Amino acid sequence: MPLNATLAATMRAVAWFGQTNNVSVIDVPVPSIINQTDAIIRITTSAICGSDLHFYHGYTGAANVPWNLGHEAVGYVQEVGSAVSSLEVGEYVIIPDNAHSGHYGQEHPISFGSGSPNYGGLQAEYARVPFADMSLIPIPFNNQTGNATKELDYLMISDVFTTGWQALTYSGFEPGDTVAVFGAGPVGLLAAYSALLRGSSRVYSVDQVPDRLALAESIGAVPIQFNASDPVQQILAQEPNGVTRALDCVGFESVNATGQRADGLVPRNLLSVVAQQGGIAIAGVYTGGQNNTRGAANAATVPAEVPISIFELWRKAVTVGSGIVLPLEHAHSLVDLVANDRAFPSFVVSSIIDIEQAPEYYRRYSDHLEHKIVIRFP
Repeated sequence: MPLNATLAATMRAVAWFGQTNNVSVIDVPVPSIINQTDAIIRITTSAICGSDLHFYHGYTGAANVPWNLGHEAVGYVQEVGSAVSSLEVGEYVIIPDNAHSGHYGQEHPISFGSGSPNYGGLQAEYARVPFADMSLIPIPFNNQTGNATKELDYLMISDVFTTGWQALTYSGFEPGDTVAVFGAGPVGLLAAYSALLRGSSRVYSVDQVPDRLALAESIGAVPIQFNASDPVQQILAQEPNGVTRALDCVGFESVNATGQRADGLVPRNLLSVVAQQGGIAIAGVYTGGQNNTRGAANAATVPAEVPISIFELWRKAVTVGSGIVLPLEHAHSLVDLVANDRAFPSFVVSSIIDIEQAPEYYRRYSDHLEHKIVIRFP
């Protein structure tokens, strides 16, 4: 049945108006099919991501305010264009944070929730997904339990679980390696979790928030509290030769022991803690050098470059991996892990909310009072 025959003209969505430390929930038009390769998805759960906080804090954003936030969601296919061949109305799917652009190799993925004039955010009741055959990730139906019991686990595949998993891959990880993960937000926690799933001999989780470190310890990681002393020295006291792999799961909003932003701190720590011929990975977002816009009032405070020691990189013969993570590259293997009860990435979720609570919970997330927030729709 056509979408517009069954739905109201507007829906509720989280929107960014260019005001630092503030979001709003507003009525926006329900999306409709524009290209015949599109699908309309009725979203059942969405999430608030650490990357959304970069917008919230005014470091990144688009000028065409207001625009809709959110890039993680699961839901049901509501309508498909005539050129969509592999999906059916009613099918349960994951919407990845970066949709396929329609070009071979995903050279230019389409990112949801970043202010694109063509695609909205996923913290909303419905979404239009371009190139649906190549973008959407089907969720297998469990005849015994249905899908609702695993919905939050599948939701994590849309971004944070996949990013944590790929961060480990970027580092050159092999079973038996020791791993240091800087940052214990959802991506850092799921990078540590991925390392343990994939056979790491020991995983260190570095952060300054006690609740995050407690969660890291609960999955088997060694917590490293960097407010107390230098995290590198704490790890080297237990790994005198350094760890085999070191991961930056923080990005450009890294802070020092006093809570002040410290540009380039984590990449320098990676080089200091990694072993000879080890590998480092940078999965955290680095955007530097943007101009001020109505959507990013603080963008100019982020440097385009940060100092690291090329000598140290060369001396240790360290390999480096980094870049945007595309869930489509790993989605099917991670879906299998969840479907077969081998992975439960939703352990990072701390609150499930209604969309009208989003402004309050953005504040809570920014204040480190939450691990991962999920928005559930009726």
